[in-house]
Amino acid sequence: MAYEFLNLEQEGAVAVVTINRPAVLNALSEAVLREIESAFDTLAADAGVRAIVLTGAGEKAFVAGADIKELAAQTPVSGRETARRGQRLFTKIEQLGKPVIAAINGFALGGGCELALACTFRFAADTARIGLPEITLGILPGYGGSVRLPRLIGKARAMEMILTGKPVTADEAFRSGLVNRVVPAASLVDEAKAFAADLAAKAPIALRYAMQSVERGLEMPVPEALELEATFFGLVASTADMREGTTAFLEKRKPVFKGE
Repeated sequence: MAYEFLNLEQEGAVAVVTINRPAVLNALSEAVLREIESAFDTLAADAGVRAIVLTGAGEKAFVAGADIKELAAQTPVSGRETARRGQRLFTKIEQLGKPVIAAINGFALGGGCELALACTFRFAADTARIGLPEITLGILPGYGGSVRLPRLIGKARAMEMILTGKPVTADEAFRSGLVNRVVPAASLVDEAKAFAADLAAKAPIALRYAMQSVERGLEMPVPEALELEATFFGLVASTADMREGTTAFLEKRKPVFKGE
């Protein structure tokens, strides 16, 4: 389908979603969020798509935050509902079952940072700036930032970013574990797509269960997490992909996984 605020392309098994509002630094209005949800619903249902790259149009911003005009009009009731809608969407991306790589090509602030946090991996251009500046507007993160950030980089560092509102550089984000890689801005999307293509060649069922084992296991006591891992291991042991992978190894050839 055609989108007003997104570009959606596919290269082999890799889809590239570009938020396309460069004039307002790709700000997340309600209309943009609806289109992102529609696009990810479509990609989740498409077996031909095995990995996704998410980025922003232009050279300045991945997503510079929410639409401030819409924020300024919030009431207590609408504010809570707005936050819950955004949280549900970002959780959907986090639990998509397919790896999503955020290619952070500039500012990732507020909702943009929270969107990146919901992705499986984060690649940052060396020019990127990442932060949660909501406190400077008299509010706090509402799309999962205060939940995901401390789980990713630890309480102390997350508290500093949230309470000061100051963004960090790409190198600082890498040192804290906030991003996986820092690359030259000119090659950011190409490197993210190459990484996505490598993931897309893996067994998709095993990939999905491995992601679930990590995400769900982090919230469980260790004995329960181990039981979950064993269950997932048993499930993938029944797949044709498992037989293909082990046979290919023994035959010293590259496996061809079909998601079966």
